[in-house]
Amino acid sequence: MKARVHVMLKDGVLDPQGQAVAHALGTLGFQGVGEVRQGKVIDLELAETDRTRAEAQVREMCEKLLANTVIERFDIEIG
Repeated sequence: MKARVHVMLKDGVLDPQGQAVAHALGTLGFQGVGEVRQGKVIDLELAETDRTRAEAQVREMCEKLLANTVIERFDIEIG
């Protein structure tokens, strides 16, 4: 089973990488770009075949390692 995790900074947390990207886009002539938030995508191949158990397993991975839950939020897709 495959899982995809999207990790993003929580609203209100400063995103210096996003600000740098927004600035660079403006420098390259892309006008009208507002706030940019940068995150990460993590793809996992799981041995688990039960969807509910797979999601619980990935949630635990996120809480323990893949996301800093103090400043980041995550969304899980199981497919």
